[in-house]
Amino acid sequence: MEILANIPVNITLKKVLTRLHISETDSDAKSVAGLFDWAKEVLNPKALYDVCYIDVNHDDKVVLNGITFTSRVLSVNLQKAHRVFPYITTCGIELETPPSDFQDFMVPFWLDAVKELALGEAYSYLRKYLIRQYRPGKLSHMAPGSLEDWPISQQKELFRLFGDVDEKIGVTLSDSFLMFPIKSISGIFFPTETNFESCQLCSREDCPGRRAAYDEHLWEEYHKHQP
Repeated sequence: MEILANIPVNITLKKVLTRLHISETDSDAKSVAGLFDWAKEVLNPKALYDVCYIDVNHDDKVVLNGITFTSRVLSVNLQKAHRVFPYITTCGIELETPPSDFQDFMVPFWLDAVKELALGEAYSYLRKYLIRQYRPGKLSHMAPGSLEDWPISQQKELFRLFGDVDEKIGVTLSDSFLMFPIKSISGIFFPTETNFESCQLCSREDCPGRRAAYDEHLWEEYHKHQP
């Protein structure tokens, strides 16, 4: 198990303003700039990961370090894998409490843009770090809650792999299995010969987070593995 802290990030004010659709001449730009200056000083995104070897992979059960995950899609994806990389990544708790002198009601919205950019940088850094450190080849990932097949309740099992995640990187899990800070992500990286995105198996229309088109034929392929 390893903690990656003080992850280098390359977030600029221009990127934040672009994310917020605010021009540099907009009346809000100065306020965003002040908030961003504070955020840069405290920003500390983190990642926690482990290297796990698969104990059992049968039907819809995958066992890692004695902890059982239930997902047929995950099981099929890991059929050719021996080693996987569970992870939790966060923008960092440091951005949750801005100074009291930032009074604008838009501050939480502006700060969300910084958090999203920080989380994206941390996730990208972790992925590249794993590839550089362990040379697994091409990596794909799955996350609890990304598909009905792997419900968000399995966050609890994922957190159990790491012990006290709050103490390690400041991320907690609610009774409804949501992470805090909200701008945190978790899942399992696994080696694959072809790119996989959970979106390919999700038919939900107009999803703002969609990264790949729904593939009905691919869904049928996964169903062929049912006993």
